[in-house]
Amino acid sequence: MPTCLLIRHGRTNSNANGTLAGWTEGVGLDETGRSQAADLAERLRGMPVRALVSSPLQRCLETAGIVATALVDVAVETDDRLGECRYGQWTGGSLKELVNEPLWRMVQDQPSSARFPDGELFAGESIAEMQARALQAVRDIDARVSADHGPLALWALVSHGDVIKSILADAAGAHLDHFQRIVVSPASLSVVSYTDRRPFVLRLNDGGPDLSALVAAPEHPGDAPVGGGAGAAH
Repeated sequence: MPTCLLIRHGRTNSNANGTLAGWTEGVGLDETGRSQAADLAERLRGMPVRALVSSPLQRCLETAGIVATALVDVAVETDDRLGECRYGQWTGGSLKELVNEPLWRMVQDQPSSARFPDGELFAGESIAEMQARALQAVRDIDARVSADHGPLALWALVSHGDVIKSILADAAGAHLDHFQRIVVSPASLSVVSYTDRRPFVLRLNDGGPDLSALVAAPEHPGDAPVGGGAGAAH
């Protein structure tokens, strides 16, 4: 199956200020975030990416738009299922203050059981619900890309830190309660290759320049190299 490039949006003022933006409208990239996205676009320039699907939120659309300038004949699509976790009452809150909420410890230590309470302006959801919708989106898009462009195609999504962490936890075979162990920085690139037997996590929170190895076809799709497979693509 195809290989998915998971891109977190670049930095925003909310990131810099420690505010939980959630589904707040009008949260775009700051100057640093635009620079981060431009650097990532240069890293991806010339890569044969066949689809680029974004969260509908402004910070992701801006990142995807910058990335798209380095790609050939790829338009930005949106999928609400890749949108940020719905933080409900917590939306717009300061992380320094939210850390004192009783729910905070569950979000950190047992996130599979955590649900954000509904607010007057924003609905809440559980972290498990967030993961379920994101994974369904990945499966649906991956299947479409495979049907349209073949099993070795590359495609990219642009989403949010918690969403991407939950996708990576699933790909690594980790319980959702462990997803907080994963770090996904603004404008970072993580890569998962989906096969008919299991996913392979190829890169995690990557900021390095050389992406050429992602274009090479795997020798034995679906099988893990024995002993670590020194030099193997997977």
